[in-house]
Amino acid sequence: MDRINKNLDLEKIVSTILEDYKEDRIINRTDITDQPDKDTVCEILDKLIKMIFPGYYREKNYKFYNLNSRLTVLTEDIIYNLKKQIAISLIQKPELAGENYEKRLDAAEEITGKFMMRLPEVRALIETDVQAFFEGDPAAYNHSEIILCYPGLRAIVTARIAHELFVLGVPLIPRMMTEHAHSRTGIDIHPGATIGKYFFIDHGTGIVIGETTIIGDYVKIYQGVTIGALSTRGGQNLRGKKRHPTIEDRVTIYAGASILGGETVIGHDAIIGSNAFITSSVEPESRVSFRDQNAGKSGDNK
Repeated sequence: MDRINKNLDLEKIVSTILEDYKEDRIINRTDITDQPDKDTVCEILDKLIKMIFPGYYREKNYKFYNLNSRLTVLTEDIIYNLKKQIAISLIQKPELAGENYEKRLDAAEEITGKFMMRLPEVRALIETDVQAFFEGDPAAYNHSEIILCYPGLRAIVTARIAHELFVLGVPLIPRMMTEHAHSRTGIDIHPGATIGKYFFIDHGTGIVIGETTIIGDYVKIYQGVTIGALSTRGGQNLRGKKRHPTIEDRVTIYAGASILGGETVIGHDAIIGSNAFITSSVEPESRVSFRDQNAGKSGDNK
């Protein structure tokens, strides 16, 4: 510290940066009370995962031998913290931006209640995902290995939790959750994506699934797959429009394939080969195994 003070004018540096903060810049927000706390959101996510998989993850902060007691304490913890974070995030919604914290807290309490009541349905979907992993991967020796070790399942579980909050209109928090999973797994699933049951991600690294993607049941995708937008040159004018593909039931998409465009539909039971580049619809039961901008004829495309 002495060496720094001798060679640098610390007061001048701080003063210069503070003056720069006064400029009209997007990045100059200094009030941290009007945005959710990312660390708290990640802690809430971890606790929700413990609730979804009781017995697989230990709670180190408290010990109860009765499941009812454990679940009650965990639920109260989640509700208390999630409600507060949602109330903070709701300032991002134009219709609530001018409301005081108490009004936003009332709205957050209602949203939190609806979300928590949806958890049994989320768990039912996740059970199908675990089964899809077990049936689809001969390297999986049991369900515990999948739940505790597989990054693909972690990404899917997070996406399913975040999607419920996204549908309820919660700003920022769903994206914080999925980006946390992205940083841990290398799998980028936007919380707006709609995903059917029995979804299987094999290996997973480098997968991208865009906001308006619709994925049917029993779909399997491999590492490096992109289900994305054909073009984003329209910027904010494209918000709310269908920009990403629809993947129908029982489709398999192999490693490195790119499927782009909001009007692109991959028909049921189709197989998309590795490194295929697809920007138009593929008919049901087709096999696409080459790079082609206009793939879509029924039968084998080679």
